[in-house]
Amino acid sequence: MTAKHDQYRRKAEGWSEHEYADGAAYLDRRAQVVVELGPPLRPGDEVLDLACGDGGLGAHLLRRGLRYRGVDATPEMVVAAQRALGQSAVVEEGDLDAYAPPGPVAATTVFRAIYYARDRRAFFERVAGFTTTKLVFDLNPRQYRMNDVLADLRSAGFDRVAVRPFFVPQRVALPRVASALLRGIERTGPLARLVLRARFTYLVAAWRSVDPT
Repeated sequence: MTAKHDQYRRKAEGWSEHEYADGAAYLDRRAQVVVELGPPLRPGDEVLDLACGDGGLGAHLLRRGLRYRGVDATPEMVVAAQRALGQSAVVEEGDLDAYAPPGPVAATTVFRAIYYARDRRAFFERVAGFTTTKLVFDLNPRQYRMNDVLADLRSAGFDRVAVRPFFVPQRVALPRVASALLRGIERTGPLARLVLRARFTYLVAAWRSVDPT
């Protein structure tokens, strides 16, 4: 077990409360973007959340009428997510590089975990095989070259991509006015790209213009 995975195991209970200064606001905004970025999701659509942690995102997707299937490699995280979501969702143990759902899902999400994939291009190809509407994930532009990621997506059959800055602090709870200002900067183009040189991430939605099925 790596030190990182041991950290996940030890901090599984209360993970979202520990990781986010304002978890409700952060995760609700993330859920909103999951629904709206790229082809919109509809009530009743199923979202597969790989590396779901304690399932913090699940409650916010469920409130939007979506079905939620969470998967995590850490047993303690799975238990915490099952306890938090109860019978309203499916949560199970599974490896990011090996798990496949029992049937197609509308959307697959991967947050703060895409870098765990052993082979990113192969991961995208596998996800494309069971995802009917879109893949949504976060990307740190200071860690990965956007063009490299786009090339891997295209190779996997995702020929359409929408990218949006996500300026919601993880460790700091901002006043409402400051939060609104950051949301406005997300749409400013050059200014947003300048901010991304120092912090924050992109959210990426990838989909196929023609469903091969």
